[in-house]
Amino acid sequence: MDRIESLRIFSRVVQCGSFSKAAATLQIPRSSVSMAIQELEARVGARLLARTTRRVAPTQEGIVFYERCERLVGDYEDVEGLFRQSSSLPAGRLSVNVPGRMGRLIFAPALPDFLSHYPKIELEMGVTDRAVDLVHEGIDCAVRVGPLSDSSLVARKIGDIVLCSCASPSYLRKHGVPQAIEDLDRHLAVGYASPTSGRIEEWEWVEGNDVRSRAIPARLTVNNAEAYIACCLAGLGLIQIPLYDVRQHLDAGELVEVMPDLRAAPMPVHILYPHRRHLSRRLQVFVDWATALLRQHVA
Repeated sequence: MDRIESLRIFSRVVQCGSFSKAAATLQIPRSSVSMAIQELEARVGARLLARTTRRVAPTQEGIVFYERCERLVGDYEDVEGLFRQSSSLPAGRLSVNVPGRMGRLIFAPALPDFLSHYPKIELEMGVTDRAVDLVHEGIDCAVRVGPLSDSSLVARKIGDIVLCSCASPSYLRKHGVPQAIEDLDRHLAVGYASPTSGRIEEWEWVEGNDVRSRAIPARLTVNNAEAYIACCLAGLGLIQIPLYDVRQHLDAGELVEVMPDLRAAPMPVHILYPHRRHLSRRLQVFVDWATALLRQHVA
């Protein structure tokens, strides 16, 4: 097997922690991955991976080799593309992941433009509200909304999403329009449980320089943004939601913003990708395109 290709396979196994996942993301048979690792270990004269029934992890020698391996593969790809960067279009498979509503309202309508500019890129777009593990799931980049916890990833901040509080006209006719936080004692919210942690989000607002929160009674709790908005439209309670998510409903009068002076704190939006010194051209062009697209919708 080509030596550079065997280094690429080794890197992907380390990133995925699995022979099977590495094979799936590289779109090659698992047997080819296993053979490449065996040949590589024989060639360098060291055991690079420790295998268990549940996971594959690099040995101490493997960790050192992986760091050098990433640099070598990156340098090779730079040299290989030195004279064709300007004339050829980026090509290959690209796996990205975006939040549900953002995928439907922002990315899907704009994708024809991206694919027409880059006809050789094959895009696989996962749409989910759960947090994904980029490395272990073989995802090239992801858009995330809210605070970050992945220190091993490169994060490019796009901006901040403005949130609003709203309800349906039918709900407000029945319960009245809240004007102050104290009024919420007489109201109901549609509860929202985090798809990742299951924690029910509290009602939040900014007061001066402080972010405050409190619980509001909820007779119904959901864990999906589509259901969250649908329940609000049905008159089941107040919700707090990114403004872009309900802009059309507000413009049509199907929802009404309440307490606009007591909005929740804006949520940061980032594009994340694994920490690599060298990015493929297809990932570079997608990140640049997605950044420009999202900045039309964030503050």
